[in-house]
Amino acid sequence: MFDLIRAAIPVFLLSLLIEWAAYRYLSHDHDAPHEHSGYGTRDTITSLSMGVGNVLINLFWKGVVVAIYAALYSLTPLRLPEQAWWVWVLLFLADDYAYYWYHRVSHEVRLFWASHVVHHSSQHYNLSTALRQTWVPMTALPFWLVLPLLGFAPWMVLLAQAWNLLYQFFVHTERVGRLPAPVEYIFNTPSHHRAHHGSNDVYLDRNYGGILIIWDRLHRTFQPETEPVRYGLVHNIHTHQPVQVAFHEFAALWRDVRTARNWRDRLHYLTRPPGWHPER
Repeated sequence: MFDLIRAAIPVFLLSLLIEWAAYRYLSHDHDAPHEHSGYGTRDTITSLSMGVGNVLINLFWKGVVVAIYAALYSLTPLRLPEQAWWVWVLLFLADDYAYYWYHRVSHEVRLFWASHVVHHSSQHYNLSTALRQTWVPMTALPFWLVLPLLGFAPWMVLLAQAWNLLYQFFVHTERVGRLPAPVEYIFNTPSHHRAHHGSNDVYLDRNYGGILIIWDRLHRTFQPETEPVRYGLVHNIHTHQPVQVAFHEFAALWRDVRTARNWRDRLHYLTRPPGWHPER
């Protein structure tokens, strides 16, 4: 089966090199609003390592996902015509809405955050940051299960997930300012996604959209870029070791669950937002 993301890897690397060259040869002082502008060698190597690990893990995991989607598709009597244009419009909207909720839950439920935190662990923001992906992709599975049940063929669902990720690669940049107002109103843009990656109080848990930002406007999770963005985590991990980046929050979560006073607190550590602790 054709894998759009793997096919796009040369495009990712070429775009990354172009952006690096723009910082290296075209930057001026006013292009660097903070100390982490541009590329850091160790940070970039870590991001690329996380991306390679994600691709290798997905060589196996995608097979599991295909099998699950195919099983669900075989159980439902619904079949949406693959040749109909309106089906592809519905798929675009359904996939993007599924992504919104996956992304939102990944910030608001600590068990899911333990996987997603990897993507926010860099204090830099450039195209290499887009490749800093989780090594535990299983947390995404539940949010798309309804699509094959609604009659979308499994290969269509996988393709929609891929074009969504492909689009999002290009919003991870500081080299693009605000776009025309109609674009900013409808679509996720570099400006919106910079705010999403901010650890400033005003930016926390905002702008979850993948391709469209209208879901955030609808659910009141939208925040425009209004002040300089401080990238990274509220409490940064200060490591470039890929294994620590991949699993540090799972380790912290396990410590909290293991030392919790009762089963209720253990459950809350798993299901409440990051930073939750029982009242002392």
